[in-house]
Amino acid sequence: MIVVHHLNNSRSQRVLWLLEELGLEYEVKRYQRDPKTMLAPASLKAVHPLGKSPVITDGANTIAESGAIIDYLVERYGNGRLVPAAGTPEKLRWTYWLHFAEGSAMPPLLLKLVFDKVESSPMPFFVKPIARGIAGKVKSSFIMPNINSQLAYMEAELEQTKWFAGNEFTAADIQMSFPLEAAASRGGLDARLPKLTAFLQRIHARPAYQRALERGGPYDFAK
Repeated sequence: MIVVHHLNNSRSQRVLWLLEELGLEYEVKRYQRDPKTMLAPASLKAVHPLGKSPVITDGANTIAESGAIIDYLVERYGNGRLVPAAGTPEKLRWTYWLHFAEGSAMPPLLLKLVFDKVESSPMPFFVKPIARGIAGKVKSSFIMPNINSQLAYMEAELEQTKWFAGNEFTAADIQMSFPLEAAASRGGLDARLPKLTAFLQRIHARPAYQRALERGGPYDFAK
């Protein structure tokens, strides 16, 4: 039995979604973030040494990292579903977007989250203007230009094809869901980017996505 070690409001939601799209049976083991630090509980380290989610166990196999999990599940259980045929331009795009999601799209969004915290966190009054000034400068000169550039790039890509790997929905779209949901939450993705906005609307309307929400529990990024 596949077990998804599921952390609330995390990347593991898209693993549940993939399993629903594939129609596979699985068990969900839930973990809750610390309400103050928002970090995963130490109990996840019993599953994987880094103590992060997503992680799945499947018999003797323990697999971490969203892209690796998606690759594993599609290869082992997909029977050709949700992945383009080998050797096609679509398969090359599939591989690219599978890695782009975490390798390129997420780092500036994570940096923005960190520097937003710096700006809003309590601190001594004499430090506050300095810390907030530095955070604001980093965001305006580096983080937001990177996020905006990437969003414009992704918008242009979806002007060419309906989905990221081509005109068919694939697991690459599942992988790309989290950075785009994060961007809609805190990175400036809105109606000014109609193709990306439509992409989010399409995935949120998918029955398998809705079933995954029922299994995983509250997920703020789906709003």
